[in-house]
Amino acid sequence: MAEPGSAALREPSDKEIRLVIGASSAGTIFEWYDFFIYGTLAYILKDAFYETDNETLGLLLVWSTFAVGFAFRPIGAILFGYLGDKLGRKYTFLVTVTLMGIATAGVGMIPTVDTIGIAAPIIVIFLRILQGLALGGEYGGAAIYVAEHSPPEKRGYYTSFIQASVAGGFVLSIAVVLACRFLIPEDDFNAWGWRVPFLLSIILLGISLWMRLKLSESPVFQAMKAEGRISGNPFVESFTYPGNKKRIFVALFGITGILTTIWYTAFFSGMSFLRGPMHVDDLTVELILFVSGLIVMTFYLVVGRWSDKVGRKKPIIIGAVLTLLLLFPAFWGLGSLANPGIERAAERMPITVAGPQCVTDPFADMFDREQTDCGKVLEVLTAAGVPYTLTEGATLSLAAGGNAIALPPEWFDDGAARRDGIRAALGEYGFDFSKQRPSAAAIVGIVAILLGLGMLSALTYGSVAALLSEMFPPTIRYSSMSIPYHIGAGYLGGFLPLIAGVIVASTGDIYSGLWYTWAVVAFGLLVAWWGIPDGPPRDFADDA
Repeated sequence: MAEPGSAALREPSDKEIRLVIGASSAGTIFEWYDFFIYGTLAYILKDAFYETDNETLGLLLVWSTFAVGFAFRPIGAILFGYLGDKLGRKYTFLVTVTLMGIATAGVGMIPTVDTIGIAAPIIVIFLRILQGLALGGEYGGAAIYVAEHSPPEKRGYYTSFIQASVAGGFVLSIAVVLACRFLIPEDDFNAWGWRVPFLLSIILLGISLWMRLKLSESPVFQAMKAEGRISGNPFVESFTYPGNKKRIFVALFGITGILTTIWYTAFFSGMSFLRGPMHVDDLTVELILFVSGLIVMTFYLVVGRWSDKVGRKKPIIIGAVLTLLLLFPAFWGLGSLANPGIERAAERMPITVAGPQCVTDPFADMFDREQTDCGKVLEVLTAAGVPYTLTEGATLSLAAGGNAIALPPEWFDDGAARRDGIRAALGEYGFDFSKQRPSAAAIVGIVAILLGLGMLSALTYGSVAALLSEMFPPTIRYSSMSIPYHIGAGYLGGFLPLIAGVIVASTGDIYSGLWYTWAVVAFGLLVAWWGIPDGPPRDFADDA
């Protein structure tokens, strides 16, 4: 990758390129596996590390801890971006992958909340912070390392392997969970077997280090070092370099904001939606996501190669526009295919709730606030995926198709009794809350919808490593691209499961959380249209 003002750079051989892509991609897969395994097993971890009988609150607490890791990604980006621009690309992402592997294995060793009480979630939060710091340095290092080894005409394609590797980490997490399920009885898996995927990261760490130690430093960094052009303070210069503030703004909102919210909506919101309000069997969900994710990985490569021909901007704009048009219909389709019984029952026997103070407070138990009786009923309906209509009333009442459902006083003192009682009562009117195994035809339809969402992700993500590398000057590239990327991915994307979950819990509409994604993508589309360079791909220049 030739840079303005740099010495002539030796073109890496095909063998060297394959090693660069293979080692960087494998390390990225393993590191994202470490990060995603927590989200993949969220439904088990809520019982292992949090003591609450409130199903909604338990999941929100897990997603809160999930978000903590993302919150520290920008700090990791600043720290490791600084080191990457000062000391080199290679050794910096050797440190990040080591830190991630150790922190992930640590989660698998923590005693449960039943054993050590509140210390359990505190230790989890600490390890998630370490993971977030590590991941803040990983993506920029791997993406830049591959980009700086790539010829300009193939940069989008070669770096798209890094983008595919992010999805690969998610797929690997699903694959390991599936393998554990087939080898470990379900009760044992829920009791202790969930620790195995975390402990496996030690082996993955060893493989990743072995592969990455074979790599040499980026030729662009070597040339800068030889010419004495290493940045004095990459963090400061990222905000003082001419034109860089605009580039950082565009990278944050017009690139990362779009790609990260679409990515987490497609994979994590899709997973939570199927497992939660749609009540699809855990094994079925994991198999669906494994197959879908495996196929989706190829989409990133196709889009990356396409961007080498049409430029980086066009795929992102197309993906964002299609997301605004198709996001809600896609999830409506998932709902109708995954559990049509609830939808049909709700049409035949519409649920109405009346009463005073009919609002929900998702964090009432956590902050020792009193949830209203009506709020407790709404909470059960939302967690069960049952749509309802609120009407005014002086006293609390619940009805299905106009038929009153009794609400015994003892239900309001016992969350489990309330949940089981309301579900049993609604079962008399055709609502089925048992674990669902959709028909083969429905599963094909679900996979097709997830592939569609995956394509939207690929359009907005496949060319991003190349685009961000081309947007920023090489002397401060690691810092300049990592800071906006990880602020966007850390806060706009990483908090998505939590924010969407709170919106759903507060409104009672299982689709309402999608408005968060829609709003971020809509704003990002305007920024991308204005700020992403038009025309064919090109190396960084001060007039870019």
